Amino acid sequence: MTRSFTVSDFDYALPPELIAQTPAPERTGSRLLRLDAAGALHDLRFADLPGLLRPDDLLVFNDTRVIKARLGGHKATGGKVEVLVERITGPDRALAHVRASKTPGPGMRLRLADAFDAVVLGRDGELFDLRFPAPVLDLLEAHGATPLPPYITHAADAGDEERYQTVYAREPGAVAAPTAGLHFDEATLERLAGLGIARAFVTLHVGAGTFQPVRVQNLADHVMHAEWYTVPQATVDAIAAARARGGRVVAVGTTSVRALESAAAQAEARHGPGAPLAAAQGDTRLFITPGYRYRVIDALVTNFHLPQSTLLMLVSALAGIEPIRRAYAHAVAQRYRFFSYGDAMFIESPASAPAP
Repeated sequence: MTRSFTVSDFDYALPPELIAQTPAPERTGSRLLRLDAAGALHDLRFADLPGLLRPDDLLVFNDTRVIKARLGGHKATGGKVEVLVERITGPDRALAHVRASKTPGPGMRLRLADAFDAVVLGRDGELFDLRFPAPVLDLLEAHGATPLPPYITHAADAGDEERYQTVYAREPGAVAAPTAGLHFDEATLERLAGLGIARAFVTLHVGAGTFQPVRVQNLADHVMHAEWYTVPQATVDAIAAARARGGRVVAVGTTSVRALESAAAQAEARHGPGAPLAAAQGDTRLFITPGYRYRVIDALVTNFHLPQSTLLMLVSALAGIEPIRRAYAHAVAQRYRFFSYGDAMFIESPASAPAP
């Protein structure tokens, strides 16, 4: 019988001072906690990661690029508004979170950044449908601010514009960084390539919903926020090649996991259980909890995640609830740095352990 989980199964106590407010001086300067396939813990540095990988392995990165999605402004009546673009839906259209003392209605103009007016067209659930007077990306790049996570207390500055972005980011559309990738610099990528470790890319535009708490007790009642993803044919081919040579598929970040596993689920939905991975794109609401059968990945590079979050549930599904609880208790005791600007984990699935 499948056990039903509650949100309290994924809670832990985190001293606030362990929430990293700034990144390490160097991208690779973070610590790395390895949770191996046998469940043992190893305190390492992120620079040790290449030594944990095998020449036949494949690293899969999320190449989404964080857009300057945060805008301040005011309504025609003078009231202040805060806009966080969640998703660009057309050249001049976007869905956005809008904070205001009074909910703006259809037809209302919002003066943003003292530079241009956006018009409220209507609502889509909790989001507002806005029309911009020029291409959204251009206006955000010129007038927006980097949308740091809610637990980072300082306003974004030029340093954040560089460090809250992976060095391989190329597809604009995310409002939160795929933070496991923040630890990689160009030298590390070159070192990995020199060791014969292949790489491939997916795109998943991370939404602000990644920071939303699970608001129901029974996880079966939770509805995931939607995020747009793409798994290209080149990545499908790279995964097949890695499998053929006996290598592991190592996802860099939970967003890469969700893209890959969403594509696998879509293939099975179309062609039946066990269908091979195929190129795919679209919205995903995939919610991975313990008991989930991973179809694609064998290991994961990731940061530490918020208590009671869907991402903590995802890693618990990969390694097991108790091993993750032990790992997080160890990380707190050893004063690891948590969340987006914090330290990293390397998690190896028990299913990937070599046969005795």
